[in-house]
Amino acid sequence: MRNEIVPYSANDRDKLVDIWYKAVRCTHTFLTDADIHFYHEMIRNGILEEVEIWMELNEVREPTGFIGLDGSKIEMLFVDPGFHGKGIGTRLIKHAEKIKGPNLKVDVNEQNEGAYAFYKRYGFVLTGRSELDSSGRPFPLLHLELKS
Repeated sequence: MRNEIVPYSANDRDKLVDIWYKAVRCTHTFLTDADIHFYHEMIRNGILEEVEIWMELNEVREPTGFIGLDGSKIEMLFVDPGFHGKGIGTRLIKHAEKIKGPNLKVDVNEQNEGAYAFYKRYGFVLTGRSELDSSGRPFPLLHLELKS
């Protein structure tokens, strides 16, 4: 059994928080330590339970990445940096597309050029921009929609 995508289990909460932390440290280089601490507290204090989470498990049934959905909007997509470039993010988006339909949306930090490039490669297009993130902090967001 390999690359299985399964629903979130509270038993895996700490592992997903750890994946989030390692991925953010690796990809969100524009954030200060204080910023990361602010968002880390949100993740640790229940934000995972506020969205529909799907995880990809490896052959030993350990999570390697996860996607959080609110309807057809991708609220979060994080892959353990040790597994970057292995197709996990793409498989998670394909899973979201399968269960939610082709009209997916996502907001991505403007400073996270790697994430923006990833979503563009998948077929997402820019539909708008906000100066502040959803927490009201000064990290501009690019609003993207999947155009199949």
